[in-house]
Amino acid sequence: MTADRPESDVPPRVPRSQSSAFKDSDEIQDAYLRRAIAEIGALNDEIVASGDCADGTLPVMASGSPQAEIIMVKWAPSIPEQQEGVAYFGRAGAAILKSVQRLGIDPLTLYGTVCVKCLSEEAERTAEHEPPWLSREIEIVRPRLVVAMGERVVEALNHLDLPLSSEISASPNEIQRLTPTIDAVFTPDIDESLDEQSAKRAFWDAFRILGQWHEAQPPY
Repeated sequence: MTADRPESDVPPRVPRSQSSAFKDSDEIQDAYLRRAIAEIGALNDEIVASGDCADGTLPVMASGSPQAEIIMVKWAPSIPEQQEGVAYFGRAGAAILKSVQRLGIDPLTLYGTVCVKCLSEEAERTAEHEPPWLSREIEIVRPRLVVAMGERVVEALNHLDLPLSSEISASPNEIQRLTPTIDAVFTPDIDESLDEQSAKRAFWDAFRILGQWHEAQPPY
């Protein structure tokens, strides 16, 4: 025989229906994650097969979570990003990581991409009118917020045929509505903000509104 445990030591029971609901919710989330990973993988295959990089170099792929709350969008990759084939590799990524940590935002909730996957005149001309991959990325990731880094990114977003979209502007310190389910924030181009103190300050002044946005989100 064993002695009965004190009531305070007995773990609370989760009702079977509630336990089942948690399990079902986790399975649904896992299914969504697997689908997003597969869709991003298929999209990357399409980008490589497109032949946009005519000089034989590889395109610069996005980095981060395929179910991110926040998508960071730059216009074009830096030289380190071109060399590695990964967006936000190097100084830009380190600066973003440091900034979001200061704001209490989990870096795992971020997805970073570029409008121009390959640096060529033809790719830039195409991206100016309608970035061929950006709308697909937004559709797959389904973020709550898009951070437009630079005026050219704002123009590119305004050219996308997103459902029920509204035009946004290059106005810092303002949370704008891109679609009924996606907000937008404008900041200066991160790559142009790293070498001069006043430019760094201007970027941070615009970027820190993400903290206000993050604090206002429901605690899901």
